[in-house]
Amino acid sequence: MAPRRTPLGERFRYWFDSTLARGAPALVGWLALLCLAVVVPASAVVVWTDPQAPASLTGRLAQVWRLTGETLRLGGATGTPLGVVLSVLLALVALLYVSTLVGLITTALTERLIALRRGRSTVLESGHAVVLGWSEQVFTVVGELIAANANRRGAAVALLADRDKTVMEEALNTRTRPGGRTRLICRSGPPTDPAVLALTNPAEAGVVLVLPHDEPDADAQVVKTLLALRAALPGHDAGPPVVAALRDDRYRLAASLAAGPSGIVLESDTVTAALIVQAARRPGLSLVHRELLDFAGDEFYLTTEPSLVGRPFGDALLSYTTSSVVGLMRGHVPLLGPPPHTTIGPDDLLVVISRDDDTVRPDDCSHAVEETAIASEQPPPARPERVLLLGWNRRAPLVIGRLRRCARPGSAVDVIAEDGEVTLQEVDDADREAGTGLTLTLRRGDVTSPGTLRGLEIAAYDSVIVLGRDPAPGHPSDEPDMRTLVTLLLLRRLERTTGRELPVVTELIDDRNRALAPISPGADVIISGKLIGLLMAQISQNRHLAAVFEELFSAEGSGVHLRPATDYVLPGHETPFATVVAAARLRGECAIGYRSHDDASTAPAYGVRINPPKTERRRWDPRDEVVVVGRD
Repeated sequence: MAPRRTPLGERFRYWFDSTLARGAPALVGWLALLCLAVVVPASAVVVWTDPQAPASLTGRLAQVWRLTGETLRLGGATGTPLGVVLSVLLALVALLYVSTLVGLITTALTERLIALRRGRSTVLESGHAVVLGWSEQVFTVVGELIAANANRRGAAVALLADRDKTVMEEALNTRTRPGGRTRLICRSGPPTDPAVLALTNPAEAGVVLVLPHDEPDADAQVVKTLLALRAALPGHDAGPPVVAALRDDRYRLAASLAAGPSGIVLESDTVTAALIVQAARRPGLSLVHRELLDFAGDEFYLTTEPSLVGRPFGDALLSYTTSSVVGLMRGHVPLLGPPPHTTIGPDDLLVVISRDDDTVRPDDCSHAVEETAIASEQPPPARPERVLLLGWNRRAPLVIGRLRRCARPGSAVDVIAEDGEVTLQEVDDADREAGTGLTLTLRRGDVTSPGTLRGLEIAAYDSVIVLGRDPAPGHPSDEPDMRTLVTLLLLRRLERTTGRELPVVTELIDDRNRALAPISPGADVIISGKLIGLLMAQISQNRHLAAVFEELFSAEGSGVHLRPATDYVLPGHETPFATVVAAARLRGECAIGYRSHDDASTAPAYGVRINPPKTERRRWDPRDEVVVVGRD
């Protein structure tokens, strides 16, 4: 068979590509030929069409050469051949010098711009917030710091993570609120390297926040980052306050030692498990915590009021119209929801919830209480409960342990999980921790399969907890949420089939998936990363609140609860909120708000109202709930 004849165009293209592959000399040669091919004919046309051009051919050719030389900056001198050659040589030398100078300047500017884009310059701010690490919490932390500094001039947040600076800036600009007066500075590099960490100028910072990670060695990386911070500070223990978050309690002592005496270390899994259990017993609590921890709403403050010194704590509950008193700070120990007869000492601080620190103004509102509207019946005693736990992750044993602490004898937890999600050893360990008051059983099954859920008596459970898998290395970070959303769709279908609204509590990783979750108004969604981010941001602005939050989420302390409104006021009556506060005081609790059943499906608050004025009147529906701080 005769060989195929290569077209002339392909052979020319191959030859041209081969000459270009020889490097810069070939490229310069082709550029010179191209310029001459354009400039010489154009100059000839200009000369031959000029009525004042020389009449002789020699004169016209000299004129063409002059135009060509001026266009290409070759001088265009005429005369003897030696003079023309020398003028061209000098022009080439001048052209080479100018081109080299321009190239050097361009290269220097490019290198400087690349260095700036890499985020390798030192931050020269003072009093700024330093955020170390990158995880889902970074968007919440940075967004809350921006909100906290909304009225502050010259505020700045410096972020250091082992990611590209441009990628971090684009992600933060997409998922956080506008910066306002706060400057956002990103630096790229490993936070575990003291030399790189020094780029954030931690010695002059107002606070340093170390974010948790999702990798298997996340806690070890947090401890290493804290050690790098100590190495980067000249005085070690004289550095700024540090707020860090861990997953595992085993690393807490090491992290606390590395963070120093002014450091605060949070356990993200413990806090998340506590909120999951609280919400499982009364869905909607995550909305309450979001309102309390978000800088956009009412927040916790510590204040003094000399007029209340020596009086019982119960009097303070109705001494503020637009603020809610929830406890005392005695020394460094918080007393949340103490007995009403507790005497307020001269050194005690009041723990209050208010719109801002300047809105905490005493104003007696006890006259607004309507005693006749207070409910006199006692709530029914707690009964054994059945909980369905769908899925398994590293927080599941903590959730079961929390359920054990507050379970009535005869309570049961049924776990549905696949073979690869949980081992029998993990269930046995959790069962031993559960004790005799809680029965734990395990059934194998895929929670995303319709057949698995159809085989359950869903209507027999008091609450359903849906846990997503732990993010696996090398897999998409949103895979656990995708499986959780599929499970929620199946549960929603079962709700329509059975005609019963299930009290479902769901754990999600990405806050953006909350709007996608197909849940009923009586369900709740826990965004674990967002909750820890809110806590870290709040403590970074007032480290004394760390003890208050630890008490709120501890198993034995006073926490935030949702109670039926009928436990406090007569249903169908219109009465001020001060009446609810007085009724809660009789039960040793502090009422701080309510959740309206009629607005439970309306975003963004979903019926939750925190710190309403004590004089606000409303008609209480039997399905409304009251938000209180007190013991379970």
